[in-house]
Amino acid sequence: MRKWVLSGILASEETYLSHLEALLLPMKPLKAAATTSQPVLTSQQIETIFFKVPELYEIHKEFYDGLCPRVQQWSHQQRVGDLFQKLASQLGVYRAFVDNYGVAMEMAEKCCQANAQFAEISENLKARSNKDAKDQTTKNSLETLLYKPVDRVTRSTLVLHDLLKHTPPSHPDHPLLQDALRISQNFLSSINEEITPRRQSMTVKKGEHRQLLKDSFMVELVEGARKLRHVFLFTDLLLCTKLKKQSGGKTQQYDCKWYIPLTDLSFQTVDESEAAPNIPLVLDEELDAMKIKISQIKSDIQREKRANKGSKVIERLKKKLSEQESLLLLMSPSMAFRVHNRNGKSYTFLISSDYERAEWRENIREQQKKCFKSFSLTSVELQMLTNSCVKLQTVHSIPLTINKEDDESPGLYGFLNVIVHSATGFKQSSNLYCTLEVDSFGYFVNKAKTRVYRDTAEPNWNEEFEIELEGSQTLRILCYEKCYNKTKITKEDGESTDRIMGKGQVQLDPQALQDRDWQRTVIAMNGIEVKLSVKFTSREFSLKRMPSRKQTGVFGVKIAVVTKRERSKVPYIVRQCVEEIERRGMEEVGIYRVSGVATDIQALKAAFDVNNKDVSVMMSEMDVNAIAGTLKLYFRELPEPLFTDEFYPNFAEGIALSDPVAKESCMLNLLLSLPEANLLTFLFLLDHLKRVAEKETVNKMSLHNLATVFGPTLLRPSEKESKLPANPSQPISMTDSWSLEVMSQVQVLLYFLQLEAIPAPDSKRQSILFSTEV
Repeated sequence: MRKWVLSGILASEETYLSHLEALLLPMKPLKAAATTSQPVLTSQQIETIFFKVPELYEIHKEFYDGLCPRVQQWSHQQRVGDLFQKLASQLGVYRAFVDNYGVAMEMAEKCCQANAQFAEISENLKARSNKDAKDQTTKNSLETLLYKPVDRVTRSTLVLHDLLKHTPPSHPDHPLLQDALRISQNFLSSINEEITPRRQSMTVKKGEHRQLLKDSFMVELVEGARKLRHVFLFTDLLLCTKLKKQSGGKTQQYDCKWYIPLTDLSFQTVDESEAAPNIPLVLDEELDAMKIKISQIKSDIQREKRANKGSKVIERLKKKLSEQESLLLLMSPSMAFRVHNRNGKSYTFLISSDYERAEWRENIREQQKKCFKSFSLTSVELQMLTNSCVKLQTVHSIPLTINKEDDESPGLYGFLNVIVHSATGFKQSSNLYCTLEVDSFGYFVNKAKTRVYRDTAEPNWNEEFEIELEGSQTLRILCYEKCYNKTKITKEDGESTDRIMGKGQVQLDPQALQDRDWQRTVIAMNGIEVKLSVKFTSREFSLKRMPSRKQTGVFGVKIAVVTKRERSKVPYIVRQCVEEIERRGMEEVGIYRVSGVATDIQALKAAFDVNNKDVSVMMSEMDVNAIAGTLKLYFRELPEPLFTDEFYPNFAEGIALSDPVAKESCMLNLLLSLPEANLLTFLFLLDHLKRVAEKETVNKMSLHNLATVFGPTLLRPSEKESKLPANPSQPISMTDSWSLEVMSQVQVLLYFLQLEAIPAPDSKRQSILFSTEV
């Protein structure tokens, strides 16, 4: 693990050195030109803009050159602590750089405006992609590169924490690394105290300061159209801006769309505005099509990189990827966040996460307690404020994977099991439940919800959920009070009246989660503590279908064996689960999508496996999501998919046909070629899923949502048939090919769900749909 951490540090150092090199590259010609009759910049301007960059490069080059051979000649007793201790002792150079950073940025901006040649240079600085690909470079702006040392020094303690975690206390490096960490922490605390207020504030009037508290990219709904905005919360106002399109040589600029003084701001409720705008929902099929394109482009980029093609091809693909990811972020949010100016207009943002919406509300309400006077800004003041946003912003780019550094984690792909144990710290008894959110494709989505624990101040849920991760880095938990009396609370944004009692989050650390064991954690939120356990299973393990090793029971046993033993057309477990869901689960919001309690699912699995006569009684007393989860688990644990390993490649090829007539002929012929038990079980399930989708207005489960849930469950092939690469050490290419395969499986099931009628042989279809023996 120590070597693994150090290898990551080396790769990160390499990237950082290439960024510093890119800054140094124009320095020599600029200095040479400064002594001529036509200087681009004066010597003083060059010194100010590039202050301490050569020194930083020398420090990190020496560190890299010292560390590289030690990692290459690795042994358990290898020492590296002296290198980190020396690096920490040279942090004074960073103090000088950070102190000068604001002046350097202002000088660079002035020089860009005054000199078109320097403006051109500052927008086209090229950094090497990596050591092996000398001809491959990435284009960066001067502003981006000058920020790298500031960002680097604020992350200096993180690598030391990681390294210490995997260095035994008895190792000679341990005291040296502790010393380096102490020096770094002391340095960082002094930097934060001195620099942060200076960088985040701008003078408004004598003695008054306006500080930036929070900023992020958000989607605004303007006359029914979605618009990407950068929103800034200052100590006295909320500012909504639009990022201007950049043309050659120009630095980043913002346009002000509107602002509201915090004293005039309220959160609009639906009752106050009968004309609250309708949110134009984007079809899941459209969002899925965007995800398919994103996965395909990522796959293409990886292929081009492996083939060592020219950087122009890769740059073109990266541009397409950026466009598709931006479009997905623009179209995916659907949760309203409305703000109202008491002197006039209302504005609607769309957010994908209740956590983020609550965070914005809390920050604004907290700051409103300190604001007492209304005001208006002159056009000059407003222009000054908008211009300042370029320097003050903390979120520098839209959260796209294209904007990630090469050494940043791509996130986790696989399944996260979460047990929500209990919570303490509530001041009085109430009806409490939790929801879980994870990030996927750059935005957060709600993945699971516990049952409501009634009339208690110490809920003990002890519920387990299995959550699929797609490049996820963060798990969020929200704790709500269930409000059964709807008249008590005013409905904000037309959403749930349930009150958020607390919220917190935990970073999903790939190193900590890789051993696949349960890990307990406590999340503190507003005086409340929620106890969780988490366990991660990566894709290469979670995707395996286990071969059948038993003939008793029903789980993990071939479907033909079960139906023959039961003398039935469709397995008893499938019929029982469908019957119970149709009896009381058709209007359950998120049926089949929302996770059931894992312990209930395991209890039902055991009961079906031993043919327990009381299974129907057990089901009637259980949450309907557990029954839905049991049905999904049955299909997932089949030793061979319902669509069979033999026909799976043909279905994947059939769904890709562009001619609709050929596609229908091919898909129906393939379906009717399935073994009888597989075909009849699928037709039975298909009719059930169509009936579920008929209640979409209530249960929010469209045909597409159901296809997303069941597609991989019914089609994912056995391990030997899977098209996944055998080597899991290539996470990006593996995850993208996996995503494409999954999306193909979803498309196959969706195709059959959308067909009005499947002309199965009458004997087969009638025996399943109308026979009383079933």
